[in-house]
Amino acid sequence: MVYNPQDVEILLSGKKHSSKGFLYNFLRPWLKDGLLLSDGIKWHSRRKILTPTFHFNILRHFNSVLLEKVQAFVERLNSEVGNSATEIFPLITEFSLNSICETAMGTALEDEKCDMGQKYKDSIHTLGTYVFSRSTKFWIYPDFIFNLSSLGMNQKKVLEVISQFRNNVIAKRKLDTNVRQIEDDDCDDEYFISKKQRLAMLDLLLQAEKEGHIDSDGISEEVDTFMFEGHDTVATGLQYIFMLLANHEDIQDKVFLECEEILSRNNGRPSINDMAQMKFLEACIKEALRLYPPVYFISRIGDEPIELSNGHTCPAGTDFNILIYELHRQADQFVEPYKFLPERFLKEPTWHPFSYLPFSAGPRNCIGQKFAMMEMKLLLSKVLTVYRLLPITKPQDIIFYADILLRSNQVKVKIEKRKK
Repeated sequence: MVYNPQDVEILLSGKKHSSKGFLYNFLRPWLKDGLLLSDGIKWHSRRKILTPTFHFNILRHFNSVLLEKVQAFVERLNSEVGNSATEIFPLITEFSLNSICETAMGTALEDEKCDMGQKYKDSIHTLGTYVFSRSTKFWIYPDFIFNLSSLGMNQKKVLEVISQFRNNVIAKRKLDTNVRQIEDDDCDDEYFISKKQRLAMLDLLLQAEKEGHIDSDGISEEVDTFMFEGHDTVATGLQYIFMLLANHEDIQDKVFLECEEILSRNNGRPSINDMAQMKFLEACIKEALRLYPPVYFISRIGDEPIELSNGHTCPAGTDFNILIYELHRQADQFVEPYKFLPERFLKEPTWHPFSYLPFSAGPRNCIGQKFAMMEMKLLLSKVLTVYRLLPITKPQDIIFYADILLRSNQVKVKIEKRKK
């Protein structure tokens, strides 16, 4: 168990220790050899295929899609005004799933698919509990025994729901569009955008399939990986940001004033350049991700002997769990580590660069972190200029439970309209 930044740097900064830890094996029935779990040549190949999805010019066009989803979310919140409390997570997951489907997957979820989308979200949460339940029972570690157990049989049913949803997304995109390579009028580099057709991650995968760089199973692996990581991690982070802002009225008011000024210049439709000016909002997001990192641990296998900062040498093949939640709360790195102090991110960092890892670090850092930050900024800036968040759930009320992400009991806030 590692939470010393010097040791974390050894594990993450280079390519030597890129293999994922033992616990990730329990995710393989679902994510198989997608970008999260693969390594070596396959990982390099897939990363190269997918990197253009998050190029600046692509994100700029995704911006308009996200604005539509944000507006729908804001209108949805109007029905919560006057309620004594609102459980925020289900609303945010609906927003984030719709967002990742229409941007990275290029597929809008139709109304009749809402029930399927809910089953998909529930299945992912259920699957997380199965993974951790299996990790505590060594006798079902072998796949052939696990598959015969009641837990294994239940997991198989859950995976069928997830696979059905993923297959529908891929089939709809194949039906809706033929992948075409065309140049963007205002972009002279290798990435392309159509004014009529947005370039989605799924388009890149389908094009790579035509060129023989990936097969249909590989497409399924990457779609599963990005559907999960692209909606669930963002939603998990956003629920804690809502809670923290609701519990710090003075900070929420500062965010409101900053966002109101920026949004008033462009009829409430901020560009990527506008969002870059939301410095205090960005600091709030970063500080919330410090206190409540959605991915609260990651694992690596040491490919060779590693000497730790305490003088101990771990042999090759050692399984390291990097405890990000604990890493983010080290008193020798962060002043008053348990307090929500966004202003710490408005100054030059005083902490070790490997003591803050909301998106991991090194060669295997999160490929979609710019997209995630853009999505969170768009949603929060719009919500906070229309509504005021009032506290219901307090930080001391949070009870975590074991899962692959930082799950907790219900997070509730009270929502009221801002008075103009």
